[in-house]
Amino acid sequence: MLQDLKRNPALVLTPNIPDPDGFYEELIEAQRLLTDEEAQLLNCKLILILANHIGERAVLREALAQAAAR
Repeated sequence: MLQDLKRNPALVLTPNIPDPDGFYEELIEAQRLLTDEEAQLLNCKLILILANHIGERAVLREALAQAAAR
């Protein structure tokens, strides 16, 4: 998948997570006992880890633009 991304650096905006409700549940559970500040830090770390995994600056730039526009 990552190699496909390197060849075609387009941001995927259609649903692409198997069991999105399950992932959302895991995300909420990871934050359940955290303070708001700790949860915000966890989210920031997650964003940086996933951005590093993606690695493609054009995709990351488009993701930033999409997030800012919504």
